[in-house]
Amino acid sequence: MKLSPRDAPGYFARPDPSRTGLLIYGVDAMRVALKRQEVIAALIGPQGEEEMRLTRIPGAELRKDPAMLQDAIKAQGFFPGARVAFVEDATDVITPIITDALTDWRTGDAQVIVTAGSLKAASKLRKLFETHNNAYAAAIYDDPPSKAEIEATLAKSGLNNVGTDAMRDLMTLAQELDPGDFRQTVEKLSLYMLGDESSVTSDDIAICAPASSEADLDDVLNIVAEARSGEIGPIMKRLKAQGVQPVGLCIAATRHFRSLYAAASDPGGAGQGIARVRPPVFGKRRDRMLRQAQNWGADRLQQALTLLTETDLQLRSAGQTAPAMALVERALIRLAMMARR
Repeated sequence: MKLSPRDAPGYFARPDPSRTGLLIYGVDAMRVALKRQEVIAALIGPQGEEEMRLTRIPGAELRKDPAMLQDAIKAQGFFPGARVAFVEDATDVITPIITDALTDWRTGDAQVIVTAGSLKAASKLRKLFETHNNAYAAAIYDDPPSKAEIEATLAKSGLNNVGTDAMRDLMTLAQELDPGDFRQTVEKLSLYMLGDESSVTSDDIAICAPASSEADLDDVLNIVAEARSGEIGPIMKRLKAQGVQPVGLCIAATRHFRSLYAAASDPGGAGQGIARVRPPVFGKRRDRMLRQAQNWGADRLQQALTLLTETDLQLRSAGQTAPAMALVERALIRLAMMARR
């Protein structure tokens, strides 16, 4: 039987132990692995693997030794509780072996959990589970997790008090990160909030979210965007000493001002525009960039982007003779002066 994308999350969280088996397949191996882990943990519990109630069988090894699956299904362990025979990286080649195992399955046997990559509609393995009267087949797509899935992930990590703004930031973050990185971020957030009964805020998420590659350049970009031209010289000396390249600094400035322009020019207003910026910004950094976008306005930000584009072209010009860092510093000072108008 097929598990629809709507019903699958609920079943993964509370699988039926009386079912013969479950096939989980999809292009993204990480997403498939996370769902498989969730199902197996729900079936055998946190101590199941230690109590030897889980048998792992690589698909390649099962092809060489077909009896492995039958033995795993029928074996009786020393500990009571549900058992799972897990076949990993299955392909159509081993479908006959799995077919025999499902045919011989009886109540009390280990449930068969199978994972596979992308399977076409004509796949024999997929058809086996989709047409079986006591087994399920679930396709895992690359869609971002729904709000319900995010809330379930938070609940498992003990995060039950999440503010509205924080939830919005988490949903945005879930769209940007792959499932494994998002899960690690939630676990980090859980540890950060350990013992704190207050609501999770956007600032908490900003602290725990993966740092962007431009994080070290934020200071100089904020100085420029906030018209603090007198502070540009000293910080430029520090950046140069740290080995920051002029072209990289110009690119970072262009990205920053492009984000400000996207926010300032949004039809719904700068507040709505900043929420759509990619990669997303959180907490105090988002509030700061929102103020910058509102202070500059779309017209001046467009002029700023023109100046940065001209500077970038000049840096890459074959006939360029002036010191590259001096060119960038002059452009940043001009931008800071522009912000005062």
